[in-house]
Amino acid sequence: MQSRRSFLSSTSAAAAMLTLAPFDRGRAEATSPGTRALATRAIPSTGEKLPVIGMGTSGSFEVGENTPEYEALQEVVKVFFAGGGTVIDTAPTYRNAEDVLGILLAEQNLRPEAWIATKLSGIRGREAGLAQFKSTLARLKTDKVELLQVHNLGDLKTQLAVARELKAEGKTRYVGVTHYLEHAQDELADVVQAEKPDFLQINYSVVTRGAEKRVFPLAKDLGVAVMINRAFEDGKLFAQVKEKALPPWAAEAGITSWAQAFLKFALSDPAVTVVIPATGKPHRQADNLKAGLGPNLTDEQRASLISLLA
Repeated sequence: MQSRRSFLSSTSAAAAMLTLAPFDRGRAEATSPGTRALATRAIPSTGEKLPVIGMGTSGSFEVGENTPEYEALQEVVKVFFAGGGTVIDTAPTYRNAEDVLGILLAEQNLRPEAWIATKLSGIRGREAGLAQFKSTLARLKTDKVELLQVHNLGDLKTQLAVARELKAEGKTRYVGVTHYLEHAQDELADVVQAEKPDFLQINYSVVTRGAEKRVFPLAKDLGVAVMINRAFEDGKLFAQVKEKALPPWAAEAGITSWAQAFLKFALSDPAVTVVIPATGKPHRQADNLKAGLGPNLTDEQRASLISLLA
């Protein structure tokens, strides 16, 4: 009987053989005529390109070392980078997720390939923000991050000033603001309009489309990159489609799973830069990455998906 460890290793190897080309610091390229690379989109403020499928760490990376869940994450990370992913979103308030991410990247020597987004979260005051960020760098085993976000608009003016101070010092390349609830989207839009951050992060899915009203149009007009969380509604969408077949146009869109359909829906709005689904399972990671291949959904396909989940 195949052991769990050997199964995970074989899963990683198989995923690495997907028709996904390696990713090279913001620019995906096919290494041979028969390979395909993840689609990329540009960060408006700089033109730097990111692969459209990233990875979240809330919940999935909150595990103990030397556990089966940690072993699975080792393979998740291998699959992610082998498939062309680079963008990983985390936060100091996701229990030990930053610690686990830092260890995983260090043990596989992947920090140079990673594009890390983290947050100033759950604190008040400048000194608390600076102290939290110093701790974050130690936990991530790095001396800088690519994106520093003010989590859920908490202590906004002070922490955004801290983030911009750290950007000026070269400790982060971009600053952003986040939220994860639809009722906060008007407030988020007001903040984006006033502060013009490099990034915003917000929830968006086939059944939660409030971001289309103000957030997305503002992001496009102001040149703000958009990172999407909760594209699966914390897994609730899969329960809604448990007994449903994929729509008849799925193959035409290059879709072979509901996860890909939901991720492609989120990516089909042109304001969106990257989606960050979280998973602790290697085969799901490989499946998520496939959403970054092939065509975007058409307006008709988007409408069909909305109708199916209504």
